[in-house]
Amino acid sequence: MTLHFTPAEYAARQARATEALQAEGLDAILMFAPESHFWISGYDTFGFAMFQCMVLTARGDLHLLTRMPDLRQARLTSTLTDDQIHIWTEVEGANPADDLARLLADLGVSGQIGFESQTAGLTDYNGQRLRAVLPGLTDASDLIRGLRRHKSRAEIDMHRRAAALSDDALDAALEITRAGAFEGDILAAMQGAVFKGGGDYAGNEFIIGSGPGALLCRYYSGRRHLDPQDQLTLEWSGTYARYHAAMMRTIVVGEVSEAHRRMHAATVEAIEACEAAIRPGAPMGDVFDAHARVFDAHGLHHARLQACGYGMGAVYNPIWVDFPMFYEGNPLPMLEGQVFFLHMILMDSHSGAAMTLGHSVLVGDKGVERLSRHDLGLLMC
Repeated sequence: MTLHFTPAEYAARQARATEALQAEGLDAILMFAPESHFWISGYDTFGFAMFQCMVLTARGDLHLLTRMPDLRQARLTSTLTDDQIHIWTEVEGANPADDLARLLADLGVSGQIGFESQTAGLTDYNGQRLRAVLPGLTDASDLIRGLRRHKSRAEIDMHRRAAALSDDALDAALEITRAGAFEGDILAAMQGAVFKGGGDYAGNEFIIGSGPGALLCRYYSGRRHLDPQDQLTLEWSGTYARYHAAMMRTIVVGEVSEAHRRMHAATVEAIEACEAAIRPGAPMGDVFDAHARVFDAHGLHHARLQACGYGMGAVYNPIWVDFPMFYEGNPLPMLEGQVFFLHMILMDSHSGAAMTLGHSVLVGDKGVERLSRHDLGLLMC
């Protein structure tokens, strides 16, 4: 089997989830999020794009309903045995929600049932079919993802390895970034560094943009060569065993403008303020407030965003953003053992200048640890 953790760790996770299920008064939870499947059993597939559900009962029984192409995937990558893997028949007119209802009946599930709706693993189409067959479901999207917030020591090791791959990717980019460099070569070098280090594809595309595209924080199709005077924004994540440790930087090509220097100084001050605000038990909104105070004091309110980071974890496409997020007024308390991506993003449409600075951090008992080995200096070439 291709398991990244010990059987004891998976057993402990399943026990924690069962206890949480019982505490919520649920007889079972229907897990559609691939992150939940991976966390509780190691099951690793992109088959969640089709109808697929993992069931955990209040007795602690774990079962998977999936398609035939994922039978061997489940055998190889998960703790599940053959009697825990169930295949729904894929023929014209089939409704896998009916198969799921029969599985629940066979398992003796008769009480209140929770399900995960806030996931790409359950489309609206399949969700409608699910609720038609199983009316009265209770949304329990926060149950497993809430447990996933606190990382075990073994998970933290995975994040550290992912962070090292992120650093390797930045080194690879800096080695070839210069006037005339092709964005495609930069992307290839970054992704190649991750693969050469034993890493995985990230939960979404690496973000790259130069010139006016440096003011975007989303991937878009199209490549260009860097001008003698340019700016290049990169957002990427090393990924190891699906665990992420994202980073973000803007590199200045050619002469460094005063606007870029001023914005970079603000991002350094902001990320240090955010790190100082992170401590176990404090509300997540404190971190956003720290970021906003710094940028606003620098007269950059117009260039900042409405969030400054989010959780990191073992996540799947279409995006590596994990729960929860740093935004204004978020009351959720931070926990020791959480991993966050902090991103200080300034996109000034008035001047046309962009500046970003971001890395992943681990929450300790008294503060944070930066997982990146790179310093916060302005990157120039």
